[in-house]
Amino acid sequence: MQVDILTIFPDFFRGPLDYGIVRRAREAGLVTIAVHDLRAFAHDRHRTVDDRPFGGGEGMVLKPEPIFECVEALGVTPREERRTDGAQQSVVLLSAQGSRLTRSSLRGSPN
Repeated sequence: MQVDILTIFPDFFRGPLDYGIVRRAREAGLVTIAVHDLRAFAHDRHRTVDDRPFGGGEGMVLKPEPIFECVEALGVTPREERRTDGAQQSVVLLSAQGSRLTRSSLRGSPN
């Protein structure tokens, strides 16, 4: 299994991925986990990946451009196309206002 994590805090994942069951799965070759820095896909001199919400309000939101460029660089197959090797791919975007991530939601069935 291949897991790719897109983040603006890549150093955060060094600790959690190096301990416990995740570490044992990586050592056994059951899972490969790669952490990608979204700032590497920003093109301004400050490597900006977030901006204020267009509708106003508090906080910041991630710009879509670095996310799309990173996913494209990973070679994720569009959902409409089938992979020739039979492997299944999923892209999971986490949001504070999204629905709860469950096993059934990953399969596409309702919660």
